[in-house]
Amino acid sequence: MTPSKILVTGMSGLIGGLAGRKFAESYEVGALGRSEVAGFPTTVADIGEGIDDILPALEGVDTVVHMAASRGDVPAETHIKANVTGVYNLFEACRIAGVKRIVAASTGAVIAGYEKDDPFKSLVHDPDFEMPSPRPMITVEDPIRPRNMYSVSKMFTENLGSMYSEQHDMSVICIRIGKVEIDDVPLNARNASVWCSHRDIIQMIDKAVHAPDDLKYAVVFACSDNPTRYRDIEHARKVLGFVPQDSAADHGF
Repeated sequence: MTPSKILVTGMSGLIGGLAGRKFAESYEVGALGRSEVAGFPTTVADIGEGIDDILPALEGVDTVVHMAASRGDVPAETHIKANVTGVYNLFEACRIAGVKRIVAASTGAVIAGYEKDDPFKSLVHDPDFEMPSPRPMITVEDPIRPRNMYSVSKMFTENLGSMYSEQHDMSVICIRIGKVEIDDVPLNARNASVWCSHRDIIQMIDKAVHAPDDLKYAVVFACSDNPTRYRDIEHARKVLGFVPQDSAADHGF
């Protein structure tokens, strides 16, 4: 799939900004968010407020990269408005406008509950942990174990994407993003296990945007190739051709 025009939500944030500016090197890119994005045509709207405000941003758009989200320690209602109601509004507007593909941010935190139990608990927290062979790994087929309302709300994106793919013949690719940091280095040993570099998250989003037309639905983990990584990226390699370029080992982890 080669897009003609890409709409990026959350472009005022870190990941949306990285992706949008990269795509702007080759494509016409517009932004959708609650504030103007300098240098880009921006539709200023809160996706949690309704569909009609979103539709003008989708004129001529065939691919949407949805990176906007409510994150962090905020009331549950805030997550629900942005990550449930807002995602529904966006997907439905995309259906009405004839968008062919949505690449949407999920989060690796939907399986963070596994870190409460060994071997994953020791793997991410114990510097003397001896990695067994084969390495323990969580795949997209394993049951989710969310630990907060943010990750619960992100599962709505994955489930809604599956439904829109099935019912409306849209292509939806959901990326379970790891820890992407402003300074592009892991902050600590735990984050080093799920760290994703700027180059690798840009590559992942780019691979999803350009995936074959017949890939109608997929969920993939996005992490760099870290020594203590426990989230499976082999599936992303198989379906998207994702091969990470970076590792937390490059930063001493």
